[in-house]
Amino acid sequence: MSEEKPSCCTPGRASTLITLAPAPASAAQVPDSAPMIALPGGRFLMGTDYPHGFPNDGEGPVRPVELSPFAIDTTPVTNAQFARFVEATGYVTEAERYNWSFVFWLHLPRERFHDLVADTAAAAPWWCQVFGASWRAPEGPGSNIDERMNHPVVHVAWTDAQAFAAWAGKRLPTEAEWEYAARGGLEQKLFPWGDELTPDGKHLCNVWQGQFPNHNTAEDGYSSTSPVDAFPPNGYGLYSSAGNVWEWCADWFSPATASEQAAHPSPNPTGPANGEAKVMKGGSFLCHASYCNRYRVAARTSNTPDSSTSNIGFRCCAQGDPPSASAPSGRD
Repeated sequence: MSEEKPSCCTPGRASTLITLAPAPASAAQVPDSAPMIALPGGRFLMGTDYPHGFPNDGEGPVRPVELSPFAIDTTPVTNAQFARFVEATGYVTEAERYNWSFVFWLHLPRERFHDLVADTAAAAPWWCQVFGASWRAPEGPGSNIDERMNHPVVHVAWTDAQAFAAWAGKRLPTEAEWEYAARGGLEQKLFPWGDELTPDGKHLCNVWQGQFPNHNTAEDGYSSTSPVDAFPPNGYGLYSSAGNVWEWCADWFSPATASEQAAHPSPNPTGPANGEAKVMKGGSFLCHASYCNRYRVAARTSNTPDSSTSNIGFRCCAQGDPPSASAPSGRD
């Protein structure tokens, strides 16, 4: 059993901060939202009893879960797609309303670090409070997404993801739907492709390599977000279902969810009726086995609905079989 450590990846907006310094694209040709894949649902084994996981997160016990058919985006929502939403609605994100968001410290220019950073998170000082950081400016003032339109949108809170999903005629996936889809038809494997992180030395997702949090060798080709389709899809055709960015789910978070579902099984579970934080799944480009190996499909974490960071995104879901959804081709 691994030592219990807080998620390195997602400080909440209410995190205790340490003060360091005073606070200082067109997408006309882009579809409104990602293509969808129609999944048949049915019974699958959710959760894990993995001995090196995080029991306090409520990863287990493993339990059978029954799902109705649904459709899910093949990729996380991209910057280009989110830009279309904002252009059409004038929506203002939580990060823009608060006028700050969390940025990982190595992604800030060294020569401007003390100009950009107001505070750092006390429990995870590699997370910096940057005024002006938002989905449009992921590293704060002076940065942009011009060369990242096919990367997942970040600095989006759960409330922002909900707003986009409603505009697109979709919804956020439940945690059960997300995990079922991310598994790609494989049963009780650690990752969407199997149990080895790098089979035959091949990188299949965007996570951290090196010494966290000080040195990322970026052996997988990326030190921050990657294009949503940079790595092969899983057996259902989903891209970026491990690493890259954390993805919001519809459910409220509770460490007791798995135990309660095992004791009182019901189809299409949705988690507790209320709570303080929402479930996030999938891990991110910051996850590393030495500290936070939550890029496994059964792993989970949470954050408050108004929180945003440079490694949180989302994908959408819909009930049944929307006309735009295709059926999975299956694993070769």
